Formats: sequence, C-alpha cells, structure tokens
Amino acid sequence: MMSRALAGVWTLAMPAVRPDSGLLAVAVLTAAAVVFALLLVSQLATTRPSSPLLARATALRELTRKAAYLPLRDPDAAGRPRPRAPGM
Repeated sequence: MMSRALAGVWTLAMPAVRPDSGLLAVAVLTAAAVVFALLLVSQLATTRPSSPLLARATALRELTRKAAYLPLRDPDAAGRPRPRAPGM
C-alpha cells in the first residue's frame, strides 16, 4: 500500500523533476528519509515487550508508587499520639 502511494506521488511529480534540476536530489533524499523512519518505527515496535504479565507488573508498580500513605491506620501503635475527640 505504501509503495502504491509513493508510486503515485512519483508519477505526479515526474514532469516537474528533471535530471538537471535540484528537485531530483531533494526527492531522493526525502524518499530515503521516509524509508529510514519507517524502518526505525517498525524496529521500535517489535522490540517493545508485549507480555501481559510484564505490563501488569509495571501498572501495579505505578499504582503503588502513586498510592497515598495513611499515617493513622493504627492509632494505637507505639509512639503515636491518640487522635483527638471531635469537638462539641
């Protein structure tokens, strides 16, 4: 599909691109950059870990990092003052 699109663009641009013009060099460099970017993206997409267990472990690690610390879960713990009674 990508090759058809590039072929269509090349067919439309061909009358404007002559061997003596600088547009041919620009077109070749642009095509090379597009191919390089596509190869880079495909390489990055295949090297990412796709394990559901790894994704779950990462998500749980992030949740524990963001969890709020509740300092008064055990008000009777040693060294902690008792909480005050509500005012009347």
